[in-house]
Amino acid sequence: AGGSVVGTPGYMSPEAARGEAPTPAMDVFAAGMVLGGLIAGRPLCAEREVPRVLERLQQTDFELPPDAVADAELRTIVARALVRDRDRRYADAAELREALRAWLAPADLPVAGSGHVGGKGTLDFLLRRMRHKPDFPALADSVTRIQRVTNSESESLGALSAEILKDVALTNKLLRMVNTAHFNHAGGGSISTVSRAVALVGFAGIRNMALSVVLLEHMQDRAHAAVIRDEFLRAMLAGTLASELTPRSRDPEEAFIGAMFQNLGRLLTEYYFPEEARQIKQLAGGVTPAAAALEQAAHRVLGLGFEELGLGIARSWGLPASLQRLMSAPAGPVPRHRVGAGADYLSWVGRAANQIADEVLRPGEAQTVQDRVRAAVERFAPALGVGATELIDSVATARQRMGKLVHALGLGGSGAAAALTVPEDASSAAADSVIELPLRPTLTPAAPSGAGGSQATLPVPAADILAAGVQDITNSMVLDDFSLNQVLRMVLETMWRALGFRHIVFALRDARSETLTGRFGFGPDMAALCQRFKVPLKGGGVPDLLAAVAIKGVDTLIADACQPNIATRLPAWLRDDVRAGSFLLLPLCVKGVTIGLIYADREQAGGIELDEKELALLRTLRNQAIMAIRQAERS
Repeated sequence: AGGSVVGTPGYMSPEAARGEAPTPAMDVFAAGMVLGGLIAGRPLCAEREVPRVLERLQQTDFELPPDAVADAELRTIVARALVRDRDRRYADAAELREALRAWLAPADLPVAGSGHVGGKGTLDFLLRRMRHKPDFPALADSVTRIQRVTNSESESLGALSAEILKDVALTNKLLRMVNTAHFNHAGGGSISTVSRAVALVGFAGIRNMALSVVLLEHMQDRAHAAVIRDEFLRAMLAGTLASELTPRSRDPEEAFIGAMFQNLGRLLTEYYFPEEARQIKQLAGGVTPAAAALEQAAHRVLGLGFEELGLGIARSWGLPASLQRLMSAPAGPVPRHRVGAGADYLSWVGRAANQIADEVLRPGEAQTVQDRVRAAVERFAPALGVGATELIDSVATARQRMGKLVHALGLGGSGAAAALTVPEDASSAAADSVIELPLRPTLTPAAPSGAGGSQATLPVPAADILAAGVQDITNSMVLDDFSLNQVLRMVLETMWRALGFRHIVFALRDARSETLTGRFGFGPDMAALCQRFKVPLKGGGVPDLLAAVAIKGVDTLIADACQPNIATRLPAWLRDDVRAGSFLLLPLCVKGVTIGLIYADREQAGGIELDEKELALLRTLRNQAIMAIRQAERS
């Protein structure tokens, strides 16, 4: 009956935890928790106290942990079963069962290049190939996670930062994008943390850049990399031009992502069906045919157009209806008067931006390209309500911005990249406009057989990343609209990225309980760790090791937390649940009073090694956190 809380703690749905009446969606959530626990090898909700379990069920978006062995489609199935909003889950257990059956037993794949595959069959085939292709395991998962964070009213800027930071390659490329001249002028200096990038560029702006880089990162098939790069840059140019044409507050972000994602079907076809993609271009009339001709040819070869294919994938990823609407380019002749407002207008902006981008990148002599671009501009200017001269200026600005991004992302080597590259007489200025940051190193994945070798990027000294973070935080406190949460997140993010900690937690003193409590951090299962992170500063008995360090205010590195004389002094949640092999404690003290604590760990004993310069920079970052807290208290 409604009002009674009935069920097994740790597996109940959020609405069951609130005592609502039973529904089939509750069973779906419970099944999702069981399935997720089986895949992860441990319960997704590890809390033991029933009140805490009920609280987490209502406030946490559960998902498979990053270390769980599961492909993108299975992760998507589990994520949909565990959505807090029951209307977005599978309707009932039968629908969940069918999704799992489809994942377990995909139909036979048709042979690539066989011509017409057929409408829904093409979409189903593409979804299966996206799951099975070994060099493309996580695109759907990445897009879904980023989109879920940006669509949730309960999530914060910090949540988006944390999501992006899970992917080292995405973090590095996104920071390079932010530090092009277009974005850098807003920051008053280099931007070395995702937290500050989100605060400066905006939630939607970073979301758009992250999604675009996710597409690029997963589209590195070396067999036809230059062709894929051309398609990606064309889509990015269309998005950039669309944002230039919609300067009002929220419209640029929506215009960017809508115009870019109008190309989703085209991009995925090029990646997954290269032979069919070549056949479509040949039928449409060459290497760079018109969009309408491409759509007709796609229907003949695939059984559905690029737009329909892209929308089908967007629905499978759970992209919002508002974005799906923008992905549909309006049909028919271009109006000779300004079209309506809102989504209708942005859809026309997307169509115009894509067709103009086609003309910018279509091969030809410089004067021929200019004539084609001007003809496209004059065709669309009345419908967009702008003058032809203004629209041409927007095209030039978008092209310059893209040229800088080509340099920042290292995307040379294709026809589109060459068309967007800044002319030679301005190359030095373009190079100067991109600020190279010390970024956390990562290894390039091994090349497929016969595709050539791969190289690892040179290790970047942790001290360089820490120093860049110190400067970034200084700029934020001096130049930006000061935000305490922003600065504290930047401090932790810098430490986490520079030294590769497994967990890092910021704890703040609760004046009423005289306890340091975890507030936020980076690393796996962070929400649960923050809830368990309690360090009492007062009370009877012998304080545990964390409390003793915090009370004395002494920076402490525990190299081997498994030694009996150390382990027996650790709080149970740290010893039994976190199981860190080594950890670092940096207390925050003001006039002898401990107001906070930074905790960072690694799984292995002896895993944390610091030289004098690194330790000094860590202390500088800790002191910046103290300054930010005191400055916030005075304001």
